[in-house]
Amino acid sequence: MTTSSDFAAYIASLPRVLAGAAALFRDGEGRVLLVEPNYREGWALPGGTIESDDGETPRQGARRETAEEIGLDRELGRLLAVDWVHGTGRPPLVAYLYDGGVLGEDELKAIRLQEEELLSWRLVPREELTEYLPGALGRRVLACLDVLADGSGTAELENGHRVH
Repeated sequence: MTTSSDFAAYIASLPRVLAGAAALFRDGEGRVLLVEPNYREGWALPGGTIESDDGETPRQGARRETAEEIGLDRELGRLLAVDWVHGTGRPPLVAYLYDGGVLGEDELKAIRLQEEELLSWRLVPREELTEYLPGALGRRVLACLDVLADGSGTAELENGHRVH
């Protein structure tokens, strides 16, 4: 017979994976909304860690983080990509990226940054994205823009590269 302490020990022995979720917002010209965090170098998409210990799903996490970070609480569109990102000095990360849609002028004016975490935001054209988002994140965003452009299904990625 399995006891609850046996089950707890089993669960504690399992591998750990981090999970994050973000939203891909564009303007009418197709530029991507990026945010500049104050806690690390570089730029990012609105999003963050999924509070899975509290029962939060990836979609809920992306919406909550977007509302917290840029002040826009919007229903998110379809899942554009799932990316398995190997870590150095941390467990692997599973990143979910949802379609945030196209923001109109009024919505762009309504953006209010979470000052505890963010310094600024900007709209970046596709051809400049990898200058702001190096590595797996830049490749992930480009893959999502391709999914949106060609109407294909969710992209399965590893370190930002399509798996098949």
